[in-house]
Amino acid sequence: MTIDVVLGVDIGTSGVRIAATDRDNALKAMSSVPIMAPLQNFGRTLQDPAIWWNATLEAFRALDLSGLAVRAIAIDGTSGTILPINSDGTPAGLASMYNDVADAAQLALVAAVAPKETAALGATSPLARAMEMRSAGNRIIHQADWIIGQLSGRYDVTDENNALKSGYDPVARRWPDWIAATGFDAKLFPSVVPAGTKVAMILADVAGLLSLPRDVAIVSGTTDGCAAFLASGAAQAGDGVTSLGTTLTLKLLSAKPVFAPDFGIYSHRIGEHWLAGGASNTGGAVIGKYFSKDDIARLTPLLDPDTPTGLDYYPLPKPGERFPVNDPNFAPRLEPRPTDDRVFFQAILEAIARIEAEAYAKLGELGASPLTAIRTAGGGASNPAWTRMRLKALGVPERPSLSEHAAVGTARLAWRGLGHAN
Repeated sequence: MTIDVVLGVDIGTSGVRIAATDRDNALKAMSSVPIMAPLQNFGRTLQDPAIWWNATLEAFRALDLSGLAVRAIAIDGTSGTILPINSDGTPAGLASMYNDVADAAQLALVAAVAPKETAALGATSPLARAMEMRSAGNRIIHQADWIIGQLSGRYDVTDENNALKSGYDPVARRWPDWIAATGFDAKLFPSVVPAGTKVAMILADVAGLLSLPRDVAIVSGTTDGCAAFLASGAAQAGDGVTSLGTTLTLKLLSAKPVFAPDFGIYSHRIGEHWLAGGASNTGGAVIGKYFSKDDIARLTPLLDPDTPTGLDYYPLPKPGERFPVNDPNFAPRLEPRPTDDRVFFQAILEAIARIEAEAYAKLGELGASPLTAIRTAGGGASNPAWTRMRLKALGVPERPSLSEHAAVGTARLAWRGLGHAN
């Protein structure tokens, strides 16, 4: 007896990962293949799209689907990676990566007409980079779109999440009129559908190449960041996911969109909800500035979450904060430093927990749904004492994360494309 599964394919910054999940989101198989780093060429960050497809093929070959029947595939790609293609879908040049810095003249054209709420602004603006590509090929698409095309032969469709940084208006659900004022024709971009929409069937020859059934549906995916959020299992307005990494990154599912350019906040549309988020400069980087891994391992068992230090810190690795305070000159506050390293360490963790709570509260002030539950990703998630501090500061219950693999989140969208909400 075979088990029905779908595949989430994550085209990440360092590799391709494929996850096969059943209707209950349980992981049934997974494979991972590394990708070589993009080229650095005269200050630009470029990559041959063939690298993505070859790694995808290799990941499929490494995926053990014994006893599994694949019903659908969805793709996530790095947000803002774009490439020009010819009418048959072949690349008309190298891909411009998500962190590629656009030409200053094109950036100025976008900045002159774009509303401040759009996600198309900034030094790495995909719209500005697309303007440089308009003489190449017949269309400009996103990384995930091209892999969809390789699987289905359809290169003219994208999802609302990948389109966002290219200037798409997720509220009006269309390419906005202001794009024309930049001199760029938005018809060069693909048509846009909601994430998790069935858009095609797999090509027969590709199905044979990948040893898949010929009736596999191809479903619109999302960006890698949105996929990572979905992988947590978050599904209700008020569900938050905090990543305790080098910096403190938080995302919140909301019933209403939030666009706050002063804080670098915009919203992705996912189903009937909106995904808003922000990032603080506090986090693991400032902890690592004062404590080694050995120090952290030694001090963590000594933490006493039930006895607060009373120290009013704002730990930053250097001056400057983005969210919940927007001030490029915001000064770190780490004085007075106690002689006991355990107290100093705990005070820093307490402060990061407070900043996290303030950040979610700020999202609420800006119009997002209030936080009702939290899930945690990143290295700090494994520190139970810190978790107790955070939950006390946040005042909401913790929920277990389904997975930290973006491919699992993308698989949830594949199920959605088949009509199974999960």
